[in-house]
Amino acid sequence: MENKKVNFFANVLNKIKSKFIGSKVEIADEDQDKVLLVNGLKVNYGPIQAVKGINLKISEGQIVALLGANGAGKTTTLRTISGVIKSNGGQVIFNGENITNRKAFDIAKRGLTQSPEGRLVFNGLNVEDNLKAGAYGLKTKIIEKDGQKVKITASQQQKENFDRVYRLFPILKERRKQQANTLSGGEQQMLAIGRALMASPKLLLLDEPSLGLAPLIIKDIFNTLKEIQKEGTTILIVEQNALQTLKIADYAYVLELGSISLEGPASELINDKRLVEAYLGGKK
Repeated sequence: MENKKVNFFANVLNKIKSKFIGSKVEIADEDQDKVLLVNGLKVNYGPIQAVKGINLKISEGQIVALLGANGAGKTTTLRTISGVIKSNGGQVIFNGENITNRKAFDIAKRGLTQSPEGRLVFNGLNVEDNLKAGAYGLKTKIIEKDGQKVKITASQQQKENFDRVYRLFPILKERRKQQANTLSGGEQQMLAIGRALMASPKLLLLDEPSLGLAPLIIKDIFNTLKEIQKEGTTILIVEQNALQTLKIADYAYVLELGSISLEGPASELINDKRLVEAYLGGKK
């Protein structure tokens, strides 16, 4: 009898969840151009609240930066948005759809992919196979072209994405048969970004892409991020390298101990005295 009650309430709960998670939601007029809306996001690690009810808005075609010191909650925020970890409150709305606490692979198939901190390339695979792994979720799609409906298969999309990645990162084409673990740090970062691009993302999440890289490599990668943006991909980037990030970003949020302490257009924040003193070493 007790088991029947448990099953009954579990079924009811699942039905309630199905109505809200993955469903389309009403978006305010001023937010119709937002590809991502994060409303009151909360994330706990046991008794510790790592993310304390933050709000983020990202318009289509923007580069938006999430800045802050170690332990501020930046990576936790990205992982929650992409479905790697579960939230304890709030909503994540992507393309007008509630994706809160959906599985990571399900979110990726919807067009939101992440290049993780530390790169995490597949060491046992070569460059080409690493990139193929990023395209696993591609499916045949129908698009409008010159007033006609055109079918594009997954294999066609994969080929187009290979061409795109090799154009953005020519060194990867040269190294395509090389084992990923033998690449330099900069090349591995290019591979991690390229792998995320193979899924044809509408929104690309980047976690510390400059970590551990030489200044010249960082400059090259950030220039490439601008190219990715110009091609129509929206980017949310987490970084401690505030100066370089603000130079390419359109808008930025500063996260401190799980809360947003500052936000605004990147062109304004780069001159903000509080930000300069805290994250830019007192100089620009």
